[in-house]
Amino acid sequence: MDITWLGHSCFRLRGNQAIVITDPFPPDLGYSLGKQTADIVTVSHDHPGHSYIKGISEGYHLVKAPGEYEISGVLILGVTAYHDSVKGQSKGKVTPYLMEIDGITVCHLGDIGHILDDDQIEELGNIDILLIPVGGVSTINASMAAQTVRKVEPKVVIPMHYKTPQSTRDLETVDDFVKEMGMLLIEPRPKFTVSKTSLPLTLQVVVLSP
Repeated sequence: MDITWLGHSCFRLRGNQAIVITDPFPPDLGYSLGKQTADIVTVSHDHPGHSYIKGISEGYHLVKAPGEYEISGVLILGVTAYHDSVKGQSKGKVTPYLMEIDGITVCHLGDIGHILDDDQIEELGNIDILLIPVGGVSTINASMAAQTVRKVEPKVVIPMHYKTPQSTRDLETVDDFVKEMGMLLIEPRPKFTVSKTSLPLTLQVVVLSP
């Protein structure tokens, strides 16, 4: 599987049987979505920065709510979480998705605003790769993201939803998260390629360039 970060909370997950795109964004966020095709598009919530589905060529299956799905050989579980720390009373709900692609489980947390509780972690089950917001302001910040990683115990964590030179959003950079994870510097890479047999034995933090 190839994982490419297109910017903000949008990833392209290319497996052997299907391509999944998460949380597509509009041009005003500063990134270029380009001409994307996909078999599946997941939307964690209806905010414009996470649901720009007209940026994706027609012909995909749209997943935008909690539930269990099996599409093009990809198993998807959507669970209920919140955009804030007060059970959605301020900013509403979001839907994190657990996707099984090529035998690897990938969890995209969307715009989550709280640390996952034990029930949510149990519902999601084993997570090989965690895609997690770290930029604060409208989601969890670096410290909360690091706490989440320690609770979930994935094999790979890939940060998202943070300030970059391209981004027009007022967010924190990825640097604080890298420090929270006990590292000084991680060189961004254009994509992350992984198979079931090449998953690391100990936690690996991967920073992607949009």
